[in-house]
Amino acid sequence: MSEMLWLIRKTLMETFRSKKSWFTYLGLPIAGVLLSLTIYSNAGSGTIHVGIINQDGDQVITQDTIRFIESLNHIKVTVIDEQTMREQIVSGELDSGIVFESGYAASVRKGAPAHLNMVSVKGEQVTAYVKAMLHSYIGNLAAIGKAAQADEAKFTKLYAAYHEQSYKLSTVTLQNNSNVTRMTNQSIGFLIMFMMFSAVDMSEIILKEKGNRTFLRLLSSPMSARSYVFSNIIVSMFILLLQIIVTLLVMKNVFGIDAGVSYGQMILPLFVFALGAIALSLMIVAFAKSRAGAGAISNLIIVPTCLLAGCFFPMEIMPDTVRKISTFLPQHWLLDMVNKLQQGYSLGSLYLHIAILLAFASVFALIAIYRFGRNNDSRQFV
Repeated sequence: MSEMLWLIRKTLMETFRSKKSWFTYLGLPIAGVLLSLTIYSNAGSGTIHVGIINQDGDQVITQDTIRFIESLNHIKVTVIDEQTMREQIVSGELDSGIVFESGYAASVRKGAPAHLNMVSVKGEQVTAYVKAMLHSYIGNLAAIGKAAQADEAKFTKLYAAYHEQSYKLSTVTLQNNSNVTRMTNQSIGFLIMFMMFSAVDMSEIILKEKGNRTFLRLLSSPMSARSYVFSNIIVSMFILLLQIIVTLLVMKNVFGIDAGVSYGQMILPLFVFALGAIALSLMIVAFAKSRAGAGAISNLIIVPTCLLAGCFFPMEIMPDTVRKISTFLPQHWLLDMVNKLQQGYSLGSLYLHIAILLAFASVFALIAIYRFGRNNDSRQFV
């Protein structure tokens, strides 16, 4: 036991002696959170800037339609000329433009709205909301026009009654937390990737110390090979747990991200995944003959699997084939578990996810043990 404690202390001191190690193990996960915050913090939360060209004069219907657009939430209206509107749309100052051509009011009175155009270079993501609201409003005016049957006096009476409605409409704005959920999942996705690379980096110490013969000198002492590997596993568990806690604390207390679930509930799933990451790193080291080889294998495994599992992009945009493939990856089950916790599932009800993550860890560990046991090369760890 004393030899193992000495090894643990030695490995920790050598690891954190370099400032690069502090940045690698703690700085990079925080950088991933910052990147996610930058991507999603302003998504869908801005104001739509709309330019309006009125070529229909002082028609009451046209003026009322413009006032209706101005009353919409998250819409800022600017009445401008055609040349200015085109320049500002191209430069990005305006998101879209609406042109009321001459004859718009007359067409509404006839019950067949026309002479209304909308232009945008940003597509439906900008125009869909305005189009939907305008379609409903103008549809009501067109219905009045059809009911009046070209009778100007009747139309004026119905139109005035429509604008003097006695009922009131109350609206309640609900907060959209989808961006926060995606931001949290993306941050966890980056944390997963850095945890896996950190685990491999720690396990590569075995290859490093075999290369410089430190390992052989250690084995010449009363220390056993199993104690050496176990001490490396304990150090890896400590570093990954430190990564998890520091990253979650930064997300909550520094960036103020509301994950929609208690951060304490997320520690257990992340720690169980950390066990799988450590087992995978040992399996990689068991098959590698050098640190360069271990790095190549880890890059070949970690980056593509994180991509397929949805660590970098939301799974909603992935094709069905990719979603099915992701179910064979441990990262998928961790992200799915976090997502279900955000939906209100209790941690106890997700025992199947925990079991699957433990199964992945067990399989990786068994393969690593088998590989170490079958290795007869004196240069390799036995």
